[in-house]
Amino acid sequence: MTIPWIIKYRPKRIEEVVGNEDSKKKFIEWIESWVKGKPTYKAALLYGPAGTGKTSLVEATARTYGYDLVELNASDQRSETIIKRIVGIAASQGTLMGVTAKRIILLDEVDGMSEEDRGGLKAILEVLEKSRQPIVLTANDAWDPKLASLRSVCLMIEFKRLKQWEVVKKLRDICQREGIEADKEALEFIAKRSEGDLRSAINDLQTVAQGRKRITIDDVKWLPYRNRIEPIFDVLSMIFNAKTVSTARRALSLIDMDPDMIFEWIYENTPSQLTDPRDLAVAMENLARADMVRSRVKLFQRWDLLAFATEMMSGGVAVAREATKPKWTPFHFPERIKFLSSIREEREIMGSIASKIASRCLTSRRTVISDVIPYVLFILRSNPDYGIKLLKSYELTNPEIEFLKRKAEVTVAEAPRKRSRSTRS
Repeated sequence: MTIPWIIKYRPKRIEEVVGNEDSKKKFIEWIESWVKGKPTYKAALLYGPAGTGKTSLVEATARTYGYDLVELNASDQRSETIIKRIVGIAASQGTLMGVTAKRIILLDEVDGMSEEDRGGLKAILEVLEKSRQPIVLTANDAWDPKLASLRSVCLMIEFKRLKQWEVVKKLRDICQREGIEADKEALEFIAKRSEGDLRSAINDLQTVAQGRKRITIDDVKWLPYRNRIEPIFDVLSMIFNAKTVSTARRALSLIDMDPDMIFEWIYENTPSQLTDPRDLAVAMENLARADMVRSRVKLFQRWDLLAFATEMMSGGVAVAREATKPKWTPFHFPERIKFLSSIREEREIMGSIASKIASRCLTSRRTVISDVIPYVLFILRSNPDYGIKLLKSYELTNPEIEFLKRKAEVTVAEAPRKRSRSTRS
């Protein structure tokens, strides 16, 4: 099992970033204006298609110039509260033992900020005005109307699709490092279908290279079918009906979805697809192993184990089918994801409340939630008027106060049941 090549061969130096030489030069000149203490712009907006090196250039530049990189990407919450707390603090000068901190703040895919990221763009503008550190924004579509206010204050740097020969050159370099002989026609085929997206091309190369020491044009002819981006139901059907591990693993390459989300879909539907107890036991054991490996990948940054987890959660489930007879059974949405979605807003509100109280009490959000909030709920039940006055002193909004009032009412409703259970025991 190997580390994903898009991670293994991520550029470590600026000169290793492929293509867009003029854009790279413009970005470096901007960073050097910060190094000299005379920044031309507070922020730079790098825009262009996916896989053209925007994020890679920022990471390589931070490493080259000795900057710490603080990143919020599309998978992170980027609400107004989060932006002000994390980015706002990182954007301040900051010192450690008398040495001025050097940071680059990276906000990836700002054009993808959703309605759930309430006030995020507004908060970015506020942070930009006060920032003493370079802030880099990336976007696929910089001309999205909601980014108009950012365009006026950022250095705009366009990244264009990579040329086919540039992609081929990088793919050939990877093949040489991996000890793989690749026909020129095969690499050109991969590069052409990637349409200038180097990340996609590298993923395709690794997919076809598995278990091979040579890649021919015949090995890559099936790749165009990936353009269909199979719906999750079709991919699940392929996995549960696959006869081999390789077939199940290949099914995962047909969909653009987060591995954690795919795991939840497979885990949720396995009991209904494998009805024989012995088959189900084998499948669940393999899923448990995949889950343990996934936790180690995240905890210890062991990305070399990621492929093993992917194989276990796809192929490990596919080969578990022995006694279960094939039949059509509808797939259903993962209950765990439904649950997490339902409590996300509650988590965000509670986090905002905890942040406001923590900043005034000089303690942590965790301490506020575990030790302070229970007393706040008690006060709201015992003396609502005083409780509301207390919460307003912490600058809580009306929706946040109403949220805590509802929590207090729920706690009262649950109390008799808890007492009755303790009495019976």
